Amino acid sequence: MAKVVFLMADYGHDPSETAVPFTKFEEAGFHIAFATEKGKVPQCDTKMLEGITQLILGAKKTVVEQYKSMSASSPWNAPLSWSAPDFRLDAYDLVFLPGGHDKGVRQVIDSPAVHALLASFFPQTRKDGGSSRKAVGAVCHGVMVLSETKRLGDDGKSVLHGVKTTALPTRFEQLAFWGTRLFLGDYYKTYGACSENVQESVTRALERPEDFQNSLAPAPFVVEDDHYNYVSARFPGDVDLLGDKLVALFKSITA
Repeated sequence: MAKVVFLMADYGHDPSETAVPFTKFEEAGFHIAFATEKGKVPQCDTKMLEGITQLILGAKKTVVEQYKSMSASSPWNAPLSWSAPDFRLDAYDLVFLPGGHDKGVRQVIDSPAVHALLASFFPQTRKDGGSSRKAVGAVCHGVMVLSETKRLGDDGKSVLHGVKTTALPTRFEQLAFWGTRLFLGDYYKTYGACSENVQESVTRALERPEDFQNSLAPAPFVVEDDHYNYVSARFPGDVDLLGDKLVALFKSITA
């Protein structure tokens, strides 16, 4: 049975980008764990779950139901602490990094503790002729956790250097920001109104600009790297496919 851990902030992740993969992994029979900084039970972004913002911009009704089921589950209510001295990712087969726009997700994106964990884990996903049994999945701002993680050694390069990935496209981020600025302010800019877009931030960490794989089409889109067991997606519209791809990937590397 695959063991998967969601590395999360205490608050602010997108419910679709969390609950849909959780549901896919649960249906596949995976053993699921959640980890927050101090072991606090996480909460996804309420703007995407309640009120007018949910109706216009947020999670679909089916996802809201999936979120309710997830938030009532045992692993959700007994999270581990990713800052604990004895916490290691080696015990897991799959690490999943959900995204989210709320500024609370900076807790995990900027964490040196999370960066250290991923700097050790991500190299274990290298395919090397099919011997790796580890994998990583990330969506939207979750990709920034990896792009901000420097690989082991002193070259200062991201673990995503030499890796193909996608993340939230600039066009999507700008459309959401300018389309909602009058009533949501800089909500859709996680680091503030004048901050770098996610696509720009992630691309800076890559070996070549073309390693950022992009699509502006509404159809679901994910990127599977050639050399690492790593699958990434852009935004909530991709997460059904992302979950399916990660389940299929794990089955293929453990066959």
